[in-house]
Amino acid sequence: MDEGESRNLKARILESRAFRAFLVFSAFRAVYGAGILVVTYLLATSEDTPVWASVVFLLISMVFSRVIFRAIKKKWPELFS
Repeated sequence: MDEGESRNLKARILESRAFRAFLVFSAFRAVYGAGILVVTYLLATSEDTPVWASVVFLLISMVFSRVIFRAIKKKWPELFS
């Protein structure tokens, strides 16, 4: 494969809607996941909060992340079609 073909492949990958959707989804999960980890850590290490509160928070965050991602898909449908 020469240099021209590799650039062409790179350009096709970067222009791919599936690749762009994957990047958006990955960025969303990274930022959202980091926030969830911080809040869960704070809940789990707090002496005032019961242990089950962090479990309930994680379950709620699973549903809430789907709602947020669905809103992102509605806002930028061209990335996911």
